[in-house]
Amino acid sequence: MDTKPRPNHRLSLQALRAMSAEQRLHKVFELSAFSRSLLKQGLRQSFPQLSSEEFRMLVSKRLAQCHNQNY
Repeated sequence: MDTKPRPNHRLSLQALRAMSAEQRLHKVFELSAFSRSLLKQGLRQSFPQLSSEEFRMLVSKRLAQCHNQNY
């Protein structure tokens, strides 16, 4: 059970409920792109020596691992 206080949770839900379906879908794509960007930045900092192709393959592998854990 999650007992961590979330003081803005109610406000977040209200904001989401006030959005249209199209706006919520746009927000999903926006958050997905942001998450990918954070992943890439973190990996580039951890593996600066990789070539562009090696880096692309690493990102693809990590994204596949994340995707498979969610389904």
